Amino acid sequence: MQRILVPFVIAAALVAAAPVPAPQRQSLADRVAAIEQRAANNQGNVDLLNQVTQLKNEVQALRSQIEELQQQNEQFKQGSRSQYLDLDGRLNRLEGSGATTVRAPAASTATPPAVVNTVPAVAPVSSEPMLYGDASAVAKSADERSAYNGAFDTLKAGRYADAARQFQGFLQAYPNGSYAPNALYWLGESYYVTGNYPLAQEQFQTLLGRYPTHDKAPGAMLKVGLAQYGRKDIDAAERTLSAVVQQYPGSDAARTAEDRLRAIQLSRLR
Repeated sequence: MQRILVPFVIAAALVAAAPVPAPQRQSLADRVAAIEQRAANNQGNVDLLNQVTQLKNEVQALRSQIEELQQQNEQFKQGSRSQYLDLDGRLNRLEGSGATTVRAPAASTATPPAVVNTVPAVAPVSSEPMLYGDASAVAKSADERSAYNGAFDTLKAGRYADAARQFQGFLQAYPNGSYAPNALYWLGESYYVTGNYPLAQEQFQTLLGRYPTHDKAPGAMLKVGLAQYGRKDIDAAERTLSAVVQQYPGSDAARTAEDRLRAIQLSRLR
């Protein structure tokens, strides 16, 4: 019996004394793998942060470019407006100095020479526009011209409220003056550019009613239609713009009216 038990006791002792490192070594490997994974994740976060920073810099650069382009566009628009107003001012000075025919009174011994206007203001009309007032009034119109030019210079400077007040004062002082039609037009324009469409429309309609054959008449009728469009009176605007196309075919005013009519028609199809 003793000989039988001895081998079993020895075997049990060997089993009890055997080390159990395998599970511990596996746990250590898992821990190392976890640390490596964490380090890899940290590196990925750093790379992602660098990419986000780069994107922010690119967005900031694009914003700067957009702001610069917007500024250049605004300067271009301002320059175009100034050139247009300057051209109109030159035409007005030509008109005031005899660019159109002036009817002299019967008692006058000298008649100002008739000069053909080589640059039409807006569009050809059925009869040549006249300077209102007799020749003696035109000869003495230095104060009138100075007052008109002062208001026009204010308009060119973009001071539309001040320009409106000056043109109003001019029309009160010279209601039938040589520059009254132009003053009415630019008074309406000073209201139009600030979004005061009812007052703008009133000035343009007054010009059309008092001076239907003036060079400013096509532009005035166009602006009546645009003011109606600005007031959301689309049907009235469409009728007025169609009238511009019919009455002044081939003119700049007619081409602008056609463009706006197409835009109205496209908006109705949406």
